Amino acid sequence: MTLLDPRTIRELAAEIGLRPSKQRGQNFVHDANTVRRIVALAGVRSGDALLEIGPGLGSLTLGLLEAGADVSAVEIEPALAELLPRTVARLLPEAMERLAVITADALEVSELPGRQPTKLVANLPYNISVPVLLHVLATFPMIASALVMVQLEVADRLVAEPNSKAYGVPSAKLAWYAVGRRVGTVPANVFWPVPNVASGLVAIERTAPPETPASREQVFAVIDAAFAQRRKMLRGALAGYYGSSAAAEAALRQAGIDPTARGETLNIADFARLASASS
Repeated sequence: MTLLDPRTIRELAAEIGLRPSKQRGQNFVHDANTVRRIVALAGVRSGDALLEIGPGLGSLTLGLLEAGADVSAVEIEPALAELLPRTVARLLPEAMERLAVITADALEVSELPGRQPTKLVANLPYNISVPVLLHVLATFPMIASALVMVQLEVADRLVAEPNSKAYGVPSAKLAWYAVGRRVGTVPANVFWPVPNVASGLVAIERTAPPETPASREQVFAVIDAAFAQRRKMLRGALAGYYGSSAAAEAALRQAGIDPTARGETLNIADFARLASASS
């Protein structure tokens, strides 16, 4: 047996006295078919260099290594980070040289040792999935694609298009870096402990950001301001950002955007034009 089953998952957790933490968003996949489905949807091939965030007990890590990839796994919990190489040595010893474990907070990682990954494949911790994804895309430009598992509601928000109810800060900011699409769902019963919600699989392909003299930080600040009061017209929602509703209306008109529109109607190119009007 290479991949983890429910019994082995519990045995590994008991080995280090682990009690899964809701605060850390710890839900461990124990279904081999789900793991292999994720690996297949990610298009993992032998020789690929991958980044995994939050490997936990190693369910997905083993699947990625089984496919022949090199894996850099970032794990915040020291006990889990120490256990992972032992688990791989026990179940897939021939893959040991292709695994690198980095004990760190994924939101603070700024460099990776060894061969640089070109793809992110991860079951992202539920509570910080969007910040982690955006941090990875911002910090590691060599990451050209990703397949991430997140809460189903978060998956819908990430891939939402303008003029939809789910469209907001996550979807607008992801669009700066990439195009995302939902490629599947995962039932709650393949996890231990069982979460209260299903999960979604999101495939991401990096694209060039819109051409603009504004910085990413300026564009993201406008996005945050536009959605902070999403029910308001943009001239009102952006009044605090620009100093007054009159100044906001002037910037909106300069960017060719209707001041009475709402943030959910703007795409990333619109936000970039608006940010450059204020720069």
